[in-house]
Amino acid sequence: MALESVTDSQDEDEVKNTNVGWKFWKTRRYTVVLMIFLGFFSIYSIRVCLSVAIVAMTEKFNTTLANGTIIEDQHFDWNSKEQGLILSSFFYGYIFTQVLGGVLASKFGGYYIYVCGVGGSSLMALLMPVAASFSIYMLMAVRILEGLFEGINFPAMHALLSRWAPVSERSRMASLCISGCYAGTVVAMPLSGVLASTLGWKSVFYFYGCFGALWSIVWILLIRSSPENDRFISKEESLYIVKSLGNEDENKEISHPWKMILTSTAVWAIVISHFAENWGFDTLLTQMPTFFADILEFNVQASGIVSAIPYLTMSCLLAVGGYLADWLQIRGFLNTTQVRKYFTSGALLAQGAFILLAAFIVSPIGIIICLTLTIGLGGLANVGYMINPLDLAPQHASVIFGISNTIANIPGNISPFLTGLIVTDKSKEQWQIVFFIIVGINVVGCLFYWFFAKGDLQPWAVTSSTAPRKSSQDNNSEKRDAITAKTL
Repeated sequence: MALESVTDSQDEDEVKNTNVGWKFWKTRRYTVVLMIFLGFFSIYSIRVCLSVAIVAMTEKFNTTLANGTIIEDQHFDWNSKEQGLILSSFFYGYIFTQVLGGVLASKFGGYYIYVCGVGGSSLMALLMPVAASFSIYMLMAVRILEGLFEGINFPAMHALLSRWAPVSERSRMASLCISGCYAGTVVAMPLSGVLASTLGWKSVFYFYGCFGALWSIVWILLIRSSPENDRFISKEESLYIVKSLGNEDENKEISHPWKMILTSTAVWAIVISHFAENWGFDTLLTQMPTFFADILEFNVQASGIVSAIPYLTMSCLLAVGGYLADWLQIRGFLNTTQVRKYFTSGALLAQGAFILLAAFIVSPIGIIICLTLTIGLGGLANVGYMINPLDLAPQHASVIFGISNTIANIPGNISPFLTGLIVTDKSKEQWQIVFFIIVGINVVGCLFYWFFAKGDLQPWAVTSSTAPRKSSQDNNSEKRDAITAKTL
């Protein structure tokens, strides 16, 4: 009894010493979260800025010749199909490094892989204006390389969080990291419009490329691969994280059970729902500024500002959803499987309803509200399928997500080009077809995830180190949850 009392006191002290509420800078794990957030902020700014810049790059303007004649001109005479090819070219590179990124991250750790992804993407952004001035094919080649670099970041994040995120904080930490993607989109869309309108379209790429390069330097100086390797972390926080995760030797070789992963219905539930969410997200991400220009007749600056609103909503819902998911589990209202299903399937179904409304509403405000809710609810979906690999198999999460993100980014290759083929005369009827496709795919993803998703550690993911840890956690889970609940 005396020993148990000491253990209870130590556990409570650990939680008090490591849970600091909103003062994230007092913990190293949330400093890591902040830097991952900013890394995603950087690469998504780079990823989406072309969607706004391309409007300025192809917009017609009046110019005066030397003899005084005023003619209509444009920087690049790209038709809708060529624009679709340029926007989709990113995803041709992006899908090829997902699994590779997962394997490399599990072998070498997420630390180096993540900074390579952000740094390489930043370099490609700086090369974009030069490539565009040569030819459309050179621009596409740089976009493909940009996709290759960005493809390794999500798997690297999962590998990093498998070292840094305590089990009871997994949803909120992952959600805060991922929200950087949409925060980057929120800032990049309006700011890209402002930069393109005031300083010219080239300034868009130079700005975000320099930001990513600066971030890479700060990452190398400030962040380390795990609590064990971080000389700035407190002893209490390091002990808290390691005891929660039961981390193995970071340099130990990990053998991935490929057959079990590829035949797991729980893994395929992640893949299918991820594919469904990405179809709508990638379509709207690349085409929404064009949609607003075609249907609502917004100029480039207005398109960028209005297009950012849905991603602000998504970023907020993702952060709130992560905290809510942890709270529901800690309080015992829902188990992990239920949390993942309710968030992902519910969000996909609601997204389908709002995009369907957007297809028929004639009011510009109504269309903007529906599209805002369609994209914004994706933040809740992410709390389900995107964090789910860490539930099923923490050691293999980077690989599982790499497989999922490879297949889920096929829409990025197809949907912009398909939209370019469908929307040839900029009519609302043609845009309705694009929206109907999103609805159908969302319904399939919703149903598949609902019936096959799981939230518990899978038998094929249990190793000699994870089995005892799981038993120990089971014996003390109620005690730890009660303590942690006091701090929320």
